[in-house]
Amino acid sequence: MTEFEDRLIDAALMHVPFDGWSEAAFRAAVDDTGVSPAEARAAFPRGALDLALAFHRRDDARMARQLEAEDLSALRYRDRVAHAVRTRILLAEENREAVRRGMTLFTLPMHAADGTRALWGTADAIWNALGDTSDDVNWYSKRAILSGVYSSTVLYWLGDQSESHRETWAFLDRRIEDVMRFEKLKAQVNASPILSRLMAGPNLVLSRIRKPPARPPSNLPGYWGTPGR
Repeated sequence: MTEFEDRLIDAALMHVPFDGWSEAAFRAAVDDTGVSPAEARAAFPRGALDLALAFHRRDDARMARQLEAEDLSALRYRDRVAHAVRTRILLAEENREAVRRGMTLFTLPMHAADGTRALWGTADAIWNALGDTSDDVNWYSKRAILSGVYSSTVLYWLGDQSESHRETWAFLDRRIEDVMRFEKLKAQVNASPILSRLMAGPNLVLSRIRKPPARPPSNLPGYWGTPGR
């Protein structure tokens, strides 16, 4: 992300709590930074929508850098994931209203696909930062499950008034506990002589699924990949 783009995002964040991720907020950000409307449109062709996505990706990148600088080896697997989700949410603390407005924006039918890609990008950034090496169907399932955990936790956090977000972190722990129960059930199925035979066909099909090939970073509007990877 360029300094120019950073400036526009920061300027927009001053207006989003009042105007949402709207054309009014986009134009105000352009006026505040003193850049030409043409330059702003070149960087963000869809205006506020692309600004909202860029804001989201910027915090994903900040989270990845922070996690990669930490030594999480002493933590259990589930605690690493919980820590990563907390880290991502807390990075947005000072812009909580902008996150709320973004959730509203991406619930609109015409922007739902962009919101889903952004959410998947966050889950992908978390798993990459935690050193995930899966390259089969687990690559997809990990990101799909974490997308659900992250999105539900953010929604809870937006309405949480407890001290230091205590209730949000308890909610997060419960969601991760649900995931761990599911993983335990999968292990039990695979260990069962009868159930494992029943699942032999589906497992054969799933074993042929591979993660998508790596793509270079892109600045195209709505691009959901993790920048720099």
